[in-house]
Amino acid sequence: MKITEDVRQHAAEQAISEEEALQRGMEEKSKEFVEAGAEVYAKAN
Repeated sequence: MKITEDVRQHAAEQAISEEEALQRGMEEKSKEFVEAGAEVYAKAN
């Protein structure tokens, strides 16, 4: 799958394990979610 390939490539570029790459990515997305208001349903503009 494309996502799996992207994760593997990113991990290789960063010299980290695939699991570490996934963990870091989830942490980044979690921060973005909280900064955006932590709402599951965002209001349309």
